[in-house]
Amino acid sequence: MENDKKLTTKHYLLIASMLFGMFFGAGNLIFPIHLGQLAGSNWFIAGLGFLITGTVLPLLAIIAISVTHSNGIYELAKPIGKHYATIFMILVCLTLGPLFATPRTATVPFQIGIGNYISSNQTSLYLLIYSIAFFGITYWASRKPTGIIDSIGKLLNPAFLILLAIMFGFAFTRPMGTASKMATAGPTYSNGAFLNGFLQGYNTMDAIAGLLFGIAIVTTIRGLGQHKSRNISMTAAKSGALGIGLEAIIYIGLIWVGSTSLAHFNISTDGGIAFGQIANHYLGLTGQIILAVMATLTCLTTSVGLSTSFSEALHNKFSKISYKTWNILTCGLSFIIANFGLDTIIAWSTPMLMFLYPLAITLIILSICSPLFKRDSLVYIWTTAFTLIPALFGAIASAPSIISQAGWAQAILHFDKTYLPLAAYGLDWVLPAIIGFVIGFAAYLVKGFMTANATQPNENNQ
Repeated sequence: MENDKKLTTKHYLLIASMLFGMFFGAGNLIFPIHLGQLAGSNWFIAGLGFLITGTVLPLLAIIAISVTHSNGIYELAKPIGKHYATIFMILVCLTLGPLFATPRTATVPFQIGIGNYISSNQTSLYLLIYSIAFFGITYWASRKPTGIIDSIGKLLNPAFLILLAIMFGFAFTRPMGTASKMATAGPTYSNGAFLNGFLQGYNTMDAIAGLLFGIAIVTTIRGLGQHKSRNISMTAAKSGALGIGLEAIIYIGLIWVGSTSLAHFNISTDGGIAFGQIANHYLGLTGQIILAVMATLTCLTTSVGLSTSFSEALHNKFSKISYKTWNILTCGLSFIIANFGLDTIIAWSTPMLMFLYPLAITLIILSICSPLFKRDSLVYIWTTAFTLIPALFGAIASAPSIISQAGWAQAILHFDKTYLPLAAYGLDWVLPAIIGFVIGFAAYLVKGFMTANATQPNENNQ
């Protein structure tokens, strides 16, 4: 058997850079700054909540891949059932791939850097040109999954970090105001800053993305000479801590900058507008150019990571179709959907996220805890079954009004809010998931006890 190569610090940093580039995308620029404006003086408390869902959960997703020695999201969900694992994998891949997340990586930087400075009747043409170039580069950089470190870590990340450092340098040396003196956006952030920060972290999609990125991580680590499952798991966990740790530092900085900006600006409707105002305040037209370049670079890193992981996941499951074909389909469909515009993409992605996120979180936690119950399917099935219905309720509640305001939907949501705790916060799935886990774990213990008793008489007769 071939011995594994010992990785150097440089290797760990390269993998960490790859992870950072894939996780830190457009939404990761927008949401922390907007959260800082909403939280005001409570920016740090809100930031802690944001870090749990924005950084801790994605890291746990990587660790879940490592602990279970899974090659991807299908193997991770397989204890629940082969059909469920296939459907779940496809839904996650489509959400993070060509339906929602990948098109958003083009529309968000376009809106930040270009869309706000052209007339509405020119938007469609400029978005078409921009998205052709954007997804052309994405396809070129994601042609070979083993080249992902070169295209992301070596080329795009350093440029992005330099641009971000320039922005932070101006903000920290010449702050607009004192964050601790800023007002909050009403009682929601005065009394519940932590919980609201926790919920805002969902918007990054990173916990779901972590399940998908595990495929690219394993492929890259193997390409560096690691073949044993234990070594691959340890390398993934260490590199993940480095890359996501850097992301956490940047998040806190962005939240603080958003809070201090209230000294000069009103609360914006979204973080993209706020970021543009901040850049213009410090750097004028130069700041706008830097912002546009920065947004494009960070979104390109995410787009390459999403396209690679999506194409590789489906190629591994449906091997008759080549990786190249999946990659062409991903980039092509993402290009088409991107041209519907950012607002349409967000409106229809939210219900899908509200459905998938509870299922992803429970899968991550179950996978990490799986050594306690030997990855027994009973625990997985009971927990997931009790999570599934509340997750569906959340999807209905967050759907566009054509669905959420329908009579049948209102009846379901009335039941949800009446009988399920935390439904008003989008966490109605938490208690049912816990109950499902308790039942499943109890069933696992009973099964083990009965199996032990059944084998004992046979041993006595021998």
